Amino acid sequence: MAAADQDPHVSTVRPRSYQDESYLHGFLGTVGDLQKAGVLQDVVLEVEGRRFSCHRLVLSAASPYFRAMFTSDMAESRQKTVVLQGLDAGMFREILSYVYSGTLHVSLDKVQPLYQAADLLQLDYVRDTCSSYMAMNVERSTCVDLYTFADVFSVDIFLNHCLRWMYKNFAVFTSREEFCSLSVNQLTEIISHDELDVKEETTVWEAVVRWVQHSREDRQCHLPSILPHIRFNLLTSDDMAAILEHPLVREDPGSSEVIRNVVQKGNPNLKRRFGMTTEMALLYNAERGSNEILFMNPLEGKYISCRYKPEDLPKSKAMTVTSDNNIYMLETKEFEDQNQFSLFKYNHTQNMWEHEGVSSLYKGMDYDMKNCEEHLLEVDRSLYYIADECGPLLHMRKYNRHTHQWQECSQLQFEKRISSYSATLACGSYVYIINSEEMHRYDPSQDRWCRRTLPMNIQDVCTAVAMGAEIFCTDEELSQTLVYDTESDCWQKLQGWPNPGNLIEELPSLFVLENQLYMWLTCRGDFQNRYRYLAYVYDRSVDAWRDLKATLSDEFYRAYGSQSTVARIYLPNLKGA
Repeated sequence: MAAADQDPHVSTVRPRSYQDESYLHGFLGTVGDLQKAGVLQDVVLEVEGRRFSCHRLVLSAASPYFRAMFTSDMAESRQKTVVLQGLDAGMFREILSYVYSGTLHVSLDKVQPLYQAADLLQLDYVRDTCSSYMAMNVERSTCVDLYTFADVFSVDIFLNHCLRWMYKNFAVFTSREEFCSLSVNQLTEIISHDELDVKEETTVWEAVVRWVQHSREDRQCHLPSILPHIRFNLLTSDDMAAILEHPLVREDPGSSEVIRNVVQKGNPNLKRRFGMTTEMALLYNAERGSNEILFMNPLEGKYISCRYKPEDLPKSKAMTVTSDNNIYMLETKEFEDQNQFSLFKYNHTQNMWEHEGVSSLYKGMDYDMKNCEEHLLEVDRSLYYIADECGPLLHMRKYNRHTHQWQECSQLQFEKRISSYSATLACGSYVYIINSEEMHRYDPSQDRWCRRTLPMNIQDVCTAVAMGAEIFCTDEELSQTLVYDTESDCWQKLQGWPNPGNLIEELPSLFVLENQLYMWLTCRGDFQNRYRYLAYVYDRSVDAWRDLKATLSDEFYRAYGSQSTVARIYLPNLKGA
């Protein structure tokens, strides 16, 4: 029948594809049964004198190493018995068990040789699983051994995990015998880092002394190369005098000269170690004509006000703290049809804002800067500027450190937007914007926005903050606080929010200090004070908020953006502390 003569009431039958899930799951089990029964095996692998009968096809499917061996012109492709070098027989048995079953058994006593075998045989899953297992088991007794292993095999992610553990537990770590087994290169790498959790630089000096004296005859010669990594300029004059009189230094003219040269050169911008600083949230005084920034840590009861000269403090509401603890502020100004962007960086040592030498002009920007909510964020060591008109479009720029220009990124087009409230933040390698109607995520690697699951029954999302892989947010009336899991794209409601008992004057602000969630509220005061401030910390174990009894003057403080900016600060450097 011709196509034109077909009955229009007869539907066209299209072909379909079907996938048998039970077959997919059962196939590997069948292959494993054949191996156990010794059926259809066509090659014998010999490891340390032990013989393992196997199937070339199965090995080739599981490992690029075997695929190259059996499908090339190599002699092994024609041999009935192949001898494998550089493998442990016990570990190879574990590898075969994984190849034929898909199940991997890992323990601390065999994880390193198992990783080595997987690395040789190019089994990515086994190698990555071993790396993750070692990362989960970094502790006092295993740290040096695992760190050395990661260093030898260049497992960067795991190596960084070991280093972070050492930085955080430096005092405990250096008191153990395993610390003295470090090589000189490993020692200098560790003590060079800003992230050492030490209160005083003398702790670093004492660790170096212990390492050298463990084998003084062999290690004394390394001291001049180690000493420049100690921050002698952070020590008191008394501590310096004691170090110069120490036998290791006094008896070695070379070491004494190195120390004096380091001190003489000086470094006014020398960074303090992690443990010497305190995490502080930064607020700005919104009173007209004020040039004040408030540094606060409510849990420790620290509230430090710093006032700057008008010309020394940028007029900005967009601030961010980068992963290396640099604080940036963006000042924007309008000039007819142009907008000027000036980037400022905080000098921790001098407690002042310095112009970064960036002043870029944008022409043809089709939005009104005066009516925009501005945000400055860091994602994967790049700065992003976001201008939110509270309308259908969200504009974003990325700062190019090489050209000192702001490059345009993909605009976000909202499908519907009723509320003017939203929260913009960075979490992991993405940028998120959340409001009551939509939630979107920006992927910098693809310059693309995508929709995510909308928050549950929340009217006006006004503040949000990231902690780990989770995002916490709340609304203007504190009707509920929600937590979003970025990995599963799911929301959960938090309970236990207290009634502050005061009429809230300003939008609440969430922030994270020392991996704890905080809420900052500005409420109307009594007849004597215009404002009253409340600070709460959230205890997730009991799902409850605790009032920290904040006591402040009645100045009008606001957060930079939809969350309070948090940085690590060396408190003695703050003027007026």
